Amino acid sequence: MQTVNIPQQTYAFELDGEPIYATTYGNGHINDTILVLDSTARLYVLQRINQNVFRNPQAVMENVLAVTTYLGKQVDEQRKALVLVPTKTGDRWLVDEQGEYWRLYYFISDSLVLQQAQSPDDFRESGIAFGRFQRQLAAFPADTLHETIPHFHDTPHRFATFHKVLKADAHNRAKNVAKEIEFALGHEAYASTLMNLLESGEIPLRVTHNDTKLNNVLFDRNTRKSVCVVDLDTVMPGLSVNDFGDSIRYGASTATEDETDLSKVNFSLPLFKTYSAGFLQSCGESLTPAERNHLCDGAKMMTLECGLRFLTDYLDGDTYFGIKHENHNLDRCRTQFKLVAEMEKHWNDMQQVIKTT
Repeated sequence: MQTVNIPQQTYAFELDGEPIYATTYGNGHINDTILVLDSTARLYVLQRINQNVFRNPQAVMENVLAVTTYLGKQVDEQRKALVLVPTKTGDRWLVDEQGEYWRLYYFISDSLVLQQAQSPDDFRESGIAFGRFQRQLAAFPADTLHETIPHFHDTPHRFATFHKVLKADAHNRAKNVAKEIEFALGHEAYASTLMNLLESGEIPLRVTHNDTKLNNVLFDRNTRKSVCVVDLDTVMPGLSVNDFGDSIRYGASTATEDETDLSKVNFSLPLFKTYSAGFLQSCGESLTPAERNHLCDGAKMMTLECGLRFLTDYLDGDTYFGIKHENHNLDRCRTQFKLVAEMEKHWNDMQQVIKTT
């Protein structure tokens, strides 16, 4: 953290006292985030929304306001849900003279963020947090939220984009990835599984977080129990199984997302079991039987889709994901496709875990 000048926009919000100190905060790479202290010793989190990433910040904030307001009515303690601090004019966010969007949250005291699980219990607690998120929002009318990133987890749409980029092969890279292309095309028929279930009404539209990594959960500093879910900018209508699946994709792998030694990339059934126990326990009866039956598909689909996106970006000249070297997206693609293959090997065991949890 680094001490900074108190942003002028801070004074537009209804703080308990006068702002007296500010510092950079967190490890996020998208929004500018500043921790603010006021004269009553209360802390706040001030954020400027990155409009290069979120092209419709008004829609983002309308979603955030709707969801945080709803969640605030479901909890028995304020620190268990994010709360937006109003401006002095009664608005819940500020648009400054430059057209920048700012918001202020009350800081959740005695909390911590983990960049990676330090024990299986940490991973289980993240499952409890995201399961609780699903349960608390189960009755929320998901179709009233904005789809701030169209087709975000529409895997057939991702394949359509892949085909366009592959046909163009603008950077003459297709010859380097014949094996990866073959793997992707071999799974294209499967890619429509979840979207077909949604369209037929067999699984419902839900409020989804869409970035269910461990570091989007706040933990109690003393008890190490999950307090609440944060980073709600990607909240929109989606599928509960995809939120579950993205956690598994990220947390049940034995290697980092860009590991170059694929022998180190394996699917951890024990970690899958650990997360599933926390998630399902916390969801309670909020999931339908069909949603439970397709949780494993969520894990496989999110991993396949992510690998496909990395491959598409590699073929397209690395225009979307930030890279640190020429084959970075290709390395990422390979880890995800290896995980898909690993899940297929463990498929019956994964299904059994869900059935018996």
